Amino acid sequence: MIANLEWLDDPTVFRVGKLPAHSDHTVYRSAAEATQKSSSLIKSLDGTWQFNFANTPKQRLLNFEQLDFSTEQFNEIQVPGHIELQNYGQIQYINTLYPWEGKTYRRPPYALGSDNTYPGIFSDADDNTVGQYVKTFTLPDNFTNQDVHIQFDGVEEAMYLWLNGQFVGYSEDSFSRAEFDLTPYLQVGENKLAVEVFKYSTAAFIEDQDMFRFSGIFRSVRLIAIPAVNVVDVHIKPVVSADLQHGDFSVALTLAGELADAHAQIVVNAPKGIVVLDKSVAANTTTTLAHEIFDEIQLWSHKQPNLYTLTVTIFDAKQQVVAVVPYEFGFRRLVKNDQNQVTLNNVPLHLNGVNRHEWSPTGGRNVSLAEMAADIQIFKDHHINAVRTSHYPNQVPWYGMCDEAGIYMMAETNLESHGSWQKMGAVEPSYNVPGSIPEWLDVVMDRAKSNFEQFKNHPSILFWSLGNESYTGDNIAAMDAYFKSMDDSRLTHYEGVFQNRVDEDRISDVESRMYAHPNEIAEYLANNPKKPYLNCEYMHSMGNSVGGFDEYVQLFDKFDTYLGGFIWDYIDQALYVTDEVTGQQVIRYGGDFDERHSDYEFSGNGIVFATRQPKPAIQEVSYYYGRYDNE
Repeated sequence: MIANLEWLDDPTVFRVGKLPAHSDHTVYRSAAEATQKSSSLIKSLDGTWQFNFANTPKQRLLNFEQLDFSTEQFNEIQVPGHIELQNYGQIQYINTLYPWEGKTYRRPPYALGSDNTYPGIFSDADDNTVGQYVKTFTLPDNFTNQDVHIQFDGVEEAMYLWLNGQFVGYSEDSFSRAEFDLTPYLQVGENKLAVEVFKYSTAAFIEDQDMFRFSGIFRSVRLIAIPAVNVVDVHIKPVVSADLQHGDFSVALTLAGELADAHAQIVVNAPKGIVVLDKSVAANTTTTLAHEIFDEIQLWSHKQPNLYTLTVTIFDAKQQVVAVVPYEFGFRRLVKNDQNQVTLNNVPLHLNGVNRHEWSPTGGRNVSLAEMAADIQIFKDHHINAVRTSHYPNQVPWYGMCDEAGIYMMAETNLESHGSWQKMGAVEPSYNVPGSIPEWLDVVMDRAKSNFEQFKNHPSILFWSLGNESYTGDNIAAMDAYFKSMDDSRLTHYEGVFQNRVDEDRISDVESRMYAHPNEIAEYLANNPKKPYLNCEYMHSMGNSVGGFDEYVQLFDKFDTYLGGFIWDYIDQALYVTDEVTGQQVIRYGGDFDERHSDYEFSGNGIVFATRQPKPAIQEVSYYYGRYDNE
């Protein structure tokens, strides 16, 4: 297989050689490793990589991936990390417009007809910067004679991968894990890994989120040794009876490798550690254990986030342990009834939520575990019980943290095409994507599947969100149908049908709007509404704002079909820089980096500063959310 630069121009090519998405579990060699949460099957590749930066595709170094190519003149860069925050390229903050508007004419391929494909739109562009990464590694001794995969947790925006000069694969979707099989290309001793990252591809048309525009390998990278019998996927299905007393537990495992005479031991421990299930089943490619009934279950909710622990232990034909997979899950019952009332465990669902970009004032969207933990504590201190992963899948640890803390989640798919249908503030969808364009269907479906497959086992997720501000059409309807076909334990969300009601009966289980006045919400709910109401964005927290919050929370008392919503937003997007005059560290916002065009201080919408220091606004949020923090 040969890498093709023209894939950057083609929305129908978005994954080449990339393994299917699967659950976010970790495989350990032994029970002891699982207890210590340290797997000897994992080798981190985070740290210093060799790096070359090119301003355009034409200026990049050719054949840098080959074994005989000298990288002595390369610089160094830290992985994970954004290229632009390591003194390369241009930092730019922009909201709805595409970054190139006013400079370069571009239209999405196929959006103006099947003949309008625009060759070279990104592969031969003057504004498409390129990062060329090289990492050499030697496999640990315990990886010998095993298949080896590589996982990239986040690469923005389009990446090509080689090992020892051989092309391995290609991936877009900046915020979903990309996994590849390196086994055919490994060699004894030192191995050369090469990654070429392009800032833009056709993915840029559907990754037009309100954020700083970065590029590079900004999340962790690791090698995975694959055991002789591997747990490829875990799908847990906990169902709660209507009386909330009984749990119906099923689990489906996807296994691979030397399955003959192997078996899986499946153990479930209740929240206090008591074993409530212990069964052994033969190891097959698809291994299932279905409809195990647990009595007197402990439910998961915001106030009582009770988690059960599934442990899957794989024994080979010699009865030796070859793999252990622990996974925490919860029993909870989410229901939308015929009267459009939504309950969790038979209690009305009230969302005291915030939208949360992943953000660090030093790392941008490379957020540390400590910063995530600080966010959880701020949520708990201020009665915030829900979060929307605006507007893309977040780092894997965040989902487990929300499970443990009892934070309700709207898990958003990486899709926003704002600039293709809203032009200069007007709704103008003459060339919007993905719309109903056949050539854009597969790419958005792939993003929906990646979101679902990776995070399907987390009890904190109550809503699958199809994306943000991408208008409507057949392709988004197909995403909604997909989530419904795969998961009846959650609801779907999408706000864009408010812009065009033609699809409202086939997209989204909730009526969702942005920044509606409380009177507008009351009018909708008082007039035989089709759906329960949810504010995906409201109380725009910019400057001295969030006044009048009481008018929104009072809707909980007036309408049992009102779900609350998510404040825009949780944290300012701003960066530490060294002031040129004083030499001190200061915070700067959009427009402060000599970028044009920019949406300037519009990046500062948070109820906390980028440093996570609380703003005055959070006092009002805490007060009113506290009145409805008893469920």
